[in-house]
Amino acid sequence: MPTQPDPSPFLLEAGPVGMLLIHGFTGSPPEMRLVGEYLHARGITVSGPLLPGHGTTIEEMNRCRWTDWTGHVEQALADLQARCETVFVGGLSMGALLTLHLAAYQPDLPGIVLYSPATIVADRRIYLTPLLKHVIRVLPGSEETDLTDPEAESRIWHYPDNPIPAAHELLKLIRHVRRLLPTITCPALIIHSTRDQAIHPQSAHYTYDRLGSQDKKRITLYNSGHCLTVDSEWERVAEETYRFIREHAGGEAGKRGGEGKSGRSV
Repeated sequence: MPTQPDPSPFLLEAGPVGMLLIHGFTGSPPEMRLVGEYLHARGITVSGPLLPGHGTTIEEMNRCRWTDWTGHVEQALADLQARCETVFVGGLSMGALLTLHLAAYQPDLPGIVLYSPATIVADRRIYLTPLLKHVIRVLPGSEETDLTDPEAESRIWHYPDNPIPAAHELLKLIRHVRRLLPTITCPALIIHSTRDQAIHPQSAHYTYDRLGSQDKKRITLYNSGHCLTVDSEWERVAEETYRFIREHAGGEAGKRGGEGKSGRSV
């Protein structure tokens, strides 16, 4: 098994436009790092927080509530907004749910990016977690992967097993966010893959159809797994994210004292 990277949060400081990148359930900030570094190289300030209960032990994660996660990203957004003039938010899987939660309560966000949004998950056992959590705390994870890049696994840090009480909290978050979808009106970009084994095939379509946003776009990939921010098409994901930011940042994206790091004016 490849050596996993450091699961610590990261902050990449640059210009006045910021991007908050939120990792997924049982994951950690490294799964957002490639996209974050791509944006940072183009003058975007990027924050990748570590959610409560993640990057430590499954036992600690099983003590978390879904409101611990929403509260953490609310603070992370406030911290980035204190540094930057304009802040976008993006998230992977459960991170996409937390992104939607933020957008519902902060309608002035300039835009959100939803990677593999987990509004409907593939494993129907999640609906048993309210009862199952009283019997078993952890279920073994699958050794199979839907990632297509052999190097992708070495770019992520995640728990190998499934924390059942925490999965019940995820279910609560899913139901909370589904109710919020029609109230979300900021611009939105959804990126998903047909090879994703973690979310239901209709999850991205469900999210797109119910979003209240008038300015919304869905991009489908065909050669990536669930963690598409580190897989074979991660550069396409990063490019589309940067394009979305540029289109919605009011001319500020990529500015670092007037220029992006690459030396190109934006």
